[in-house]
Amino acid sequence: MNSIIENVIVKTIDMKAIKYILIVLLAVVFQSCLITNPSEEKSNIVEMKVTKISEGGVKDLVFHNAEGDFYYINRGLENGFTLENAREAVLNKNVKLHLSESWIGTESRHISQLEVDGHILYTEFDGELTVQLNQ
Repeated sequence: MNSIIENVIVKTIDMKAIKYILIVLLAVVFQSCLITNPSEEKSNIVEMKVTKISEGGVKDLVFHNAEGDFYYINRGLENGFTLENAREAVLNKNVKLHLSESWIGTESRHISQLEVDGHILYTEFDGELTVQLNQ
């Protein structure tokens, strides 16, 4: 009888440990997606021709190239862009994207700065959010 009770207690403790480990792992995975303090020095640069612009996520502005790659401005449609003005300013043009790194140092698809023909249309650098579409 004691061995049955001991088995139940051990299984209960094991399940609690497994749940705790899963919660910690999920927290680390979600935290790794966060972008904090974007800077030009810590960004990766991608140059591409934008062939499609769409809405994604929650009001994200998504830029696509012909190869199927895509990058986004988080909540871009709440911060000065519309699909129409973004298409007018960027569609079928070569752009220079500064992509943020996540806090664990991995590259993301999050655009911290968008340049077209040497003009900065969007930046998150220096702690400010700036959109300048009329260049």
